[in-house]
Amino acid sequence: MRSWRQRLGSALITLALACAACAPSANSTATPAAQTFRIGVITQAGPIADKSFNQAAWAGAQAAAQAVGGAAEYIETQTSKDYAANIARFGDQGYDVIITIGFGLSQATLVAARRYPASHFIGVDQFSVDAPPNLAGLIFHEDHAGYLAGVLAAKMTKTGVIAAVLGSDLVPPIVAFKEGYAAGAKSARADVRLIADFYPGGLDTAFSDPDWGAATAGRALEQGADVVFGAGGLTGSGALRAAAARVATNPDTFCIGVDSDQWETVPEARPCLLSSAMKLIEPGVVALVRQAKDGQFPSGNFFGDVGLAPFHGFDSQIPAEVKALLDVTVKGLKDGSITTGYVSK
Repeated sequence: MRSWRQRLGSALITLALACAACAPSANSTATPAAQTFRIGVITQAGPIADKSFNQAAWAGAQAAAQAVGGAAEYIETQTSKDYAANIARFGDQGYDVIITIGFGLSQATLVAARRYPASHFIGVDQFSVDAPPNLAGLIFHEDHAGYLAGVLAAKMTKTGVIAAVLGSDLVPPIVAFKEGYAAGAKSARADVRLIADFYPGGLDTAFSDPDWGAATAGRALEQGADVVFGAGGLTGSGALRAAAARVATNPDTFCIGVDSDQWETVPEARPCLLSSAMKLIEPGVVALVRQAKDGQFPSGNFFGDVGLAPFHGFDSQIPAEVKALLDVTVKGLKDGSITTGYVSK
């Protein structure tokens, strides 16, 4: 597990600690008074309203603020050089909880947690090693969610070709989604063919490039794919939109979202959206903030739940035997009788 941070190497550490000023202004839904329980949220990249990962964490922060009688603010990071400065904006003001969203913020969050011991830090998608008492990593079994998505894709494809359009392979959760998706698809249909593409650029743009996502999905569809799994923030949402556009000429084109129920957050994808491979980020954030408020904050790693979103408009098109298989698979993943084969590196 230590190698997660090592994969980014010293370059990430340098970027995380660079630029102690020039941070963008914070945004909030309330003006926190000095006595209010204050929650600060910092994105790794992309807008807070990304209809996926960032948005789910921000929704959790807002719900948590309401639950504990506090207030929440956020900062949208423009470049990785601003990580340390953005965290310091909240740390210097003594915020009670500081939530950093994304694996790329791991090192900066660890450094800041040691610098600001009076604040509680929640690192979403950040595996914590030797964490100080005020740092918890909110992590998930993305391979399990991906596995369920793969089973669904393999059972619904008519061409036998499925696709995955993914964020950066520098981010272990994205790799876990892909590996789980591949394993689940193979378990359900041995002859299925997977076309998988990771974003080729850096972390600053890997999750905020819907044009690349759409173009990549388009190429996979031209190669015969009829189910597209989009896992990568706005980049993945671009892939879903491309699949939705294809429905006009091929009604048997499907797509699967990620992180949150994208039937709600990406309504443009509804023409093809079978389900979404969800990480239940919002309730995980709420649980950890509550524990911070109650003086029961757990340091180290906190596993949130995963699962498939409802089928919504496609419920009648999912055969009963496929639903039954998914139910069995959920139970097997939980009790360990089904394994994905994914091993973090």
